[in-house]
Amino acid sequence: MSGSAKRSWTAVARERVVGALPPEKLLPDSQPAYMASWIYLFGVLSLVSLMLIIASGLILGLKGPGWWHFTGVGHFFNSIHLWSVELFFFFMVIHLWGKYWMAAWRGGRARVWMTGAVTFVVAIPCALTGYVSQQNFDAQWISTQAKDGMNAVGVGAFFNVTNFGQMYSYHVLLLPLAVVGLVAAHILLVRKHGIVPPFHRFDRGDLPVFAPPPPADAHEASVGKGAAPASRPASGGGAP
Repeated sequence: MSGSAKRSWTAVARERVVGALPPEKLLPDSQPAYMASWIYLFGVLSLVSLMLIIASGLILGLKGPGWWHFTGVGHFFNSIHLWSVELFFFFMVIHLWGKYWMAAWRGGRARVWMTGAVTFVVAIPCALTGYVSQQNFDAQWISTQAKDGMNAVGVGAFFNVTNFGQMYSYHVLLLPLAVVGLVAAHILLVRKHGIVPPFHRFDRGDLPVFAPPPPADAHEASVGKGAAPASRPASGGGAP
């Protein structure tokens, strides 16, 4: 038996993972200087909002509707969860539009863009199922109005927004898992391909993004080493 045939599947999997995403890319210790721009901030803010959504949602799911409707602490966590969702969509819309105008799919980053766009699409029904799971008058109103829309497109029998048990299962299990999985894939792809640079940086091709600028005295140093300075054009006709 050859040595390659004796290799275990774990060794093969490890080599492929490390080859696709080396540690220096997965956990970098420095970032490009162009990330100081404000437009790069909204991806991180979206991620922080999602973490708040998950943390507050876990507490609400453990305590139940009676707790978040009739206790002061429950009201507080319910508000944290609601406003985290609002901020998540606010930051994510700006993040998506910003990356759209930056053409963030450049340089082989098509999957980075697609996972981000699909995350936004999947987050919409996740928020809808949360609104109809509140167990209050707002939830009843939203669910009855949404039921007409679901029936109109022919999915009302399968996606029954008036069924609290079904909507609660979608909201706390299936759709959050899809969102978290897409976000994780999005982040790993960003680590693999790098953060998309501005257009004037990207056009440099294989040149390093941060080519050090020439020193201020480079011209004087070249003159001192024998390079002749630019001479004035010769004037003819005896003109001064």
